[in-house]
Amino acid sequence: MDEKVVNNPFVIGKYLSDSYFCDRSEETEFLRKQIQNGRDVALISPRRIGKSGLIQHFFSQPDIQEQYHVFFVDIYATRSLAEFVYSLGKSIYAQLKPQATVWKEKFFQIITSFRVGFKLDAMNGSPIFDLGLGDIQVPQTTLDEIFAYIDEADKPCIIAIDEFQQIGEYAEKNVEALLRTKIQHCHRAQFIFAGSKRHVMANMFNSPSKPFYQSAISMGLEPIPIDIYREFSTSLFEERNRHVEADAVEKVWKMFDGYTWFVQMMMNELYALTPVGSTCISSMIDEARQNVIMTQEQSYKDLLSNLPPKQKMVLQAIAKEGVAQSITSAKFIRKHNLVSASSVQAAVKLLLKNDLITQSNSGYRVYDFFFAEWLATVY
Repeated sequence: MDEKVVNNPFVIGKYLSDSYFCDRSEETEFLRKQIQNGRDVALISPRRIGKSGLIQHFFSQPDIQEQYHVFFVDIYATRSLAEFVYSLGKSIYAQLKPQATVWKEKFFQIITSFRVGFKLDAMNGSPIFDLGLGDIQVPQTTLDEIFAYIDEADKPCIIAIDEFQQIGEYAEKNVEALLRTKIQHCHRAQFIFAGSKRHVMANMFNSPSKPFYQSAISMGLEPIPIDIYREFSTSLFEERNRHVEADAVEKVWKMFDGYTWFVQMMMNELYALTPVGSTCISSMIDEARQNVIMTQEQSYKDLLSNLPPKQKMVLQAIAKEGVAQSITSAKFIRKHNLVSASSVQAAVKLLLKNDLITQSNSGYRVYDFFFAEWLATVY
């Protein structure tokens, strides 16, 4: 996206440039040090705190751009080894397409399981290249082709795999061991394994019984400090002849425990509500929050309508508590008219698996702060 057409500087869901990215200088330098010294990294932290943004920011650094080919692969939606292989191959090709290199031209010579065709662009109807799933009958063979291709790269590669814990959900039982073997023998790439399910990722990389045991340097990600984010937000307002009260930024940060996506979403709306030459003040926060929730209301209704009744009841109970503790206690069950402790446990297990709730030392909460408020007030 051309920076010149960015109307709202609080960018949501994408990385544009340093100008719209807040800090993470220490984390960026940590990644640089590990990768340049031949160490893979396991980046483990909750969703929506900025893992993907950090990786894209790291990839955009001039020295990294010059020294490496960089690839970002999101496997959150994959359900099998074949889908993983397809996502990996397609992501590599998509990110190489704009480059005029001999290595790009070798893609289909080496990875013969893929085919390229044409499809119509949804926006303007013009024909564009589309990488399709060809004859991936044996995913392991295609994986061999992809790694063979990487090993012929004209410069080293960095491959970031987002939501890496997803491989543990595949029907195939040997995926971790298979990938570990392939990665061990890949000499032209370093890997960043990013994951949001902390207990699963920690088990993958810290358990002696697991193939990836001690194969990567573990790295956590904490919220951006409030003073740094306050300065960042203030500067974005000031650069565009708007102003923001420091107290307003701090209230938003604390409202969402510093989770980057939610804070950015609120600041995006607050910026939109602030006319040129005016000041964003704390009293605008409630309106901004309601505006954000209303834009998502239909998706919340659809999500809730697809949940089984017992999961829905437990989700609503947790939302009303804010942070729910002792969820199998008789007191909690009576208060929210739930069926039994065993049914609560079963529902919580599925809600955690589907990322609808999250667990911390303080208890359970609905993962999406906006969804939580909507549930607590509407139902």
